[in-house]
Amino acid sequence: MTVIVAGATGLAGSAITKAFEAKGHTVVGINRSIVDLLDSRATESFVAKVKPTLIIDAAARVGGILANNSYPVEFLYNNITIQGNLMNAAHNAGVPNFVFLGSSCIYPRDCAQPIKEEYLMTGPLEETNSAYAIAKIAGIELVNSYRKEYGTKWISLMPTNLYGPRDNFDLTASHVLPAFIRRFIEATESGADKVTLWGSGSPLREFLHVDDLAHAVVVASEKYDSGLHLNVGSGEDLSIRNLAEKVATAAGFSGKIEWDSSKPDGTPKKVLDVSRIKALGWRPTITLEEGIASTIAWYKEANARGEVRK
Repeated sequence: MTVIVAGATGLAGSAITKAFEAKGHTVVGINRSIVDLLDSRATESFVAKVKPTLIIDAAARVGGILANNSYPVEFLYNNITIQGNLMNAAHNAGVPNFVFLGSSCIYPRDCAQPIKEEYLMTGPLEETNSAYAIAKIAGIELVNSYRKEYGTKWISLMPTNLYGPRDNFDLTASHVLPAFIRRFIEATESGADKVTLWGSGSPLREFLHVDDLAHAVVVASEKYDSGLHLNVGSGEDLSIRNLAEKVATAAGFSGKIEWDSSKPDGTPKKVLDVSRIKALGWRPTITLEEGIASTIAWYKEANARGEVRK
C-alpha cells in the first residue's frame, strides 16, 4: 500500500512515517520543500501523480498558548487551507482512505471530564486557542461531509498533547512539554538557580508519546470506519506543576521553580475518554517518565548536531 504522510518531517508525521514503513508500506512524505499544501494546484498535482491508497494529514500550523494567542489568523486560515486542499486533492484523485489528525483543543474549555467524543460543540472554546480549534473542528466536518456526499471511508483522530523526538522547542511557538525540556536543560547547563514558568502550574493536562500516537493511527486506519472522530490519549492527567517537576528531575535541574501567575493558564483541566480506540485493541505503551527521559536524550544529541527546531 502506498501512503502519503503530510507533515512527514514534523513531530507526528515522522513517527507515523516510521510506523507505516515498519508495517511494510511504501510511504511518500510531504513537507514544504516537496509540495506547498497552501497551493491547491500543486497539492492536487502531487496527489494525482502518487495515487496513494491512504493519506494521513499530520500537516498543520501548531504552537502553544503564546503562538496561538498572537497569530489567530494564521492558525485559522493556514490550517483550514491545508486540510481543505489536501482533502480536495484526495477526492479528485479517488483516494479511498484518509486520516485527518486534529487536536483535543476542539472541546469546550469547561468540558465534563473525562472528555467523550460526543462532547464536541457543547460549550464555549478556550479563548487562547479558539482559532486553531475551529480549524480542526472544520476539518472533522469536512471529513464527514465527504463521507456523507461521496461515501468515503475517511476518519478523524483527535490526539491529546503530544511530545517526543523532532518536536518544536522554539520557546515562542512550542507546547508546554518541549518548552519545559529546553528551559530546564539550558538552566542546568548554565548553572541557573531558578526557572520561572508561565501560569500557576495548576491546570491538569494529559500527554502522549508520539510513537504511541503513530501506533494508534495504524490501528485506526485498519479497523475504524465511522464519522465519529476518535480520541487518542493516555487517559491520565497530571498538573503542569507536577510535569515541571518531572522534567526538572530528568534534566538534572536542582534549582527553584517559580510561577508567573500573570500569564494565562489556558483550559483548567483536559483528559480524554479513550475507551473507543482502546476497544479497537490499541493501548499506549510508553510511560510519561520513560518518554520524558528519551526525549531529553534525543534533544541533547540532536542539539549537539544543530538539528533541533528552536
